[in-house]
Amino acid sequence: MFNAFPKTRPVLPPDYHAILRRHCMENRKGASPSSSLTQRMEAWMHAQVAADARGRAEDISTLEIGAGTLNHLDYEKNVRTLDIVEPGDDFLDAFPQRRARVRHCYRDIFQIPGERRYERIISIATFEHLTDLPMVVAKAGLLLADGGSLRVAIPGEGGLLWTLGYRLTNGIEFRCRYGLDYERIMRYEHVNTADEIEAVLKYFFARVSWRVFGLNRMFSFYRFYECHALDRGRCAAFLKERGVIQG
Repeated sequence: MFNAFPKTRPVLPPDYHAILRRHCMENRKGASPSSSLTQRMEAWMHAQVAADARGRAEDISTLEIGAGTLNHLDYEKNVRTLDIVEPGDDFLDAFPQRRARVRHCYRDIFQIPGERRYERIISIATFEHLTDLPMVVAKAGLLLADGGSLRVAIPGEGGLLWTLGYRLTNGIEFRCRYGLDYERIMRYEHVNTADEIEAVLKYFFARVSWRVFGLNRMFSFYRFYECHALDRGRCAAFLKERGVIQG
């Protein structure tokens, strides 16, 4: 099932590259009408991921993969032990007050010491971007404490409702503003479909439950997955096969 990985991003023309980072930052800040609407809808993903921590007095050791601007922290006021994986300083530097809550910031998940353990690992709107998703999920699995959970929220990439949604909002706004095709941005950024992500999660975890913001998985804006019963041996074997760990 992993023959398609690692994936290669399609070539993005120079005129798209010139505006991509700025466009992403504006989206994260909700600086346009369509991105502001998107942020309000994405609140569903944040709420689903944060549900297990809400109301708990004790701290929960947490790793966030793809922290971006750290906007998820607004939903997890009581989490005090937080490490993040985020390669881009420009996102983090835009919100220094949020960064102050982070214990460790890693550029890559494989920089995290192998002996470290987290009670929960979370990710919001990131797994669709990862060109070698199985590697990241396998490593995340080895970082989970016994009984820990992986909580992932993603767009419904590949489904009808998601596709129509971005084409009629961000797609129209992007073309009006830049005269360019937003579809090329999406194909460059979203290399994994929601179904592919689900398949990877189910390979490494025996119990994967899901919820959707929509009617069903194929007709949804967003999906949320809660993953338990990790197959730690499968994670280790996969990473050994890839030459990441020895023995």
